[in-house]
Amino acid sequence: MRIMDKKKEMQAIEDTIARGRFKDDWDSLASFRVPEWYKDAKFGIFIHWGLYSVPAFSSEWYSRNMYMKDSKEYEHHIRTYGEHKQFGYKDFIPMFKAERFDAEEWAELFSRCGAKYVMPVAEHHDGFQMYKSGLSRFNAYEMGPGRDLLAEMKTAFERKGLELCVSSHRAEHWFFMSHGKEFDSDIHEPLACGDFYWPAMPEPDHQDLEGSPPNREFLEDWLLRCCELADRYRPKVFYFDWWIQNAAFKPYLKKFAAYYYNRGEEWGYPVAINYKHDAFMFGTAVLDVERGQFADLKPRFWQTCTAVARNSWCYTPDNEYKSPVEIIQNLVDIVSKNGSLLLNVGPKADGTIPDEDRDILLAIGEWLRINGEAIYGTTYWKTSGEGPTVIKEGQFTDGAATAFTSADIRFTVKGSYLYATVLAYPEDGIVRIRSLKEHSPHYHGFIRDIRVLGFDDKPSWDRNDEALTIRTATVKSSVPVVFRIELE
Repeated sequence: MRIMDKKKEMQAIEDTIARGRFKDDWDSLASFRVPEWYKDAKFGIFIHWGLYSVPAFSSEWYSRNMYMKDSKEYEHHIRTYGEHKQFGYKDFIPMFKAERFDAEEWAELFSRCGAKYVMPVAEHHDGFQMYKSGLSRFNAYEMGPGRDLLAEMKTAFERKGLELCVSSHRAEHWFFMSHGKEFDSDIHEPLACGDFYWPAMPEPDHQDLEGSPPNREFLEDWLLRCCELADRYRPKVFYFDWWIQNAAFKPYLKKFAAYYYNRGEEWGYPVAINYKHDAFMFGTAVLDVERGQFADLKPRFWQTCTAVARNSWCYTPDNEYKSPVEIIQNLVDIVSKNGSLLLNVGPKADGTIPDEDRDILLAIGEWLRINGEAIYGTTYWKTSGEGPTVIKEGQFTDGAATAFTSADIRFTVKGSYLYATVLAYPEDGIVRIRSLKEHSPHYHGFIRDIRVLGFDDKPSWDRNDEALTIRTATVKSSVPVVFRIELE
């Protein structure tokens, strides 16, 4: 491992900011603009894959919870692997071999499912880097698989026309391994910067935005890791998980954003940052809503990140999977409100993608193959949709599927075409669109033609003061159906 000269690299960050258009203050960062490709893409793949995929128990938070004595992970660990002082989280590293990982196979699957960008987790809360690093030897290039997994993904994804993005969940490592210090485990002082478990500080109340503030050494290491990741792999989007909203991170967040945005301009393409809560000033990056969405259309582009499974982001044999129909319905709803869907899959430790994940992705891809013109490159209309079903707004609202009805319709637009997607197609083939009634406040013009995507059925239609009524004779579908309405 080439050990990074931290002082030199910190100065390089300052120099990049000094010569670039973006400075490390909110006023300057407010000139950020969302890249056009990102607004057009609408659908991406998130990947949670790492050491936690080896125990594959409960969730990707295994590394924290296995050291908490009142947790099911603690009991599972004792029962399966033995005492923590003899077998700790670090001992999963040689078991993480990725022996069946084939980046080309992943790229083929993600392309077939209709995704336009892919975001592997580069470093999760556990602190194990999935890429070659000059800051820590605890990475997949030097340990475990002995491969730069992220580099292999970048090559394969870009060959398929998929945009490489990355996520960093490093911030939470400040406290993530702390509970191992509470009893006789393999986590104990002294710990130094670069150690796998360092710093393992007391865990704060997660609602306290100033509690347990990281020190300068950790914050500079965090910044260097982010900049190294950006420079080495040049991702199109850089995603941050929660806890970067802690007050101590603010100066470093602004510094990273200025550095990354300036580097994007040097590379010749614009880049973007994802954030949660209010970690960034509104308008300086792209807001991400974790496992939830907005109830209404938003004027600024946003993103939902969620997973194919309800209970975990990583692979476990007990994953509770969503149906493809539910995910497609949510994709349509999110896009109609000026958003994008980042859908997570959890590969197994050996690098294979579970059949359940694969089947869901292929079903989504089949729907997008027929109906993608209502998604890709579209924008929002005067209203996002209509219907009786109320979308529960906010994070962590995907615990159960939303029961959409045949009256729930979502709109997108591109050129002269208005796309009306019926989220649950009626058995009788009759669809009433009240937003397109005569003298509607949303549209006063003429309708030239109506087609139904993916079917030969030529619908009949009429329009009065109550609704635009469309009738089909042979359309039967368990997934959303799209009408392409040509406006005059």
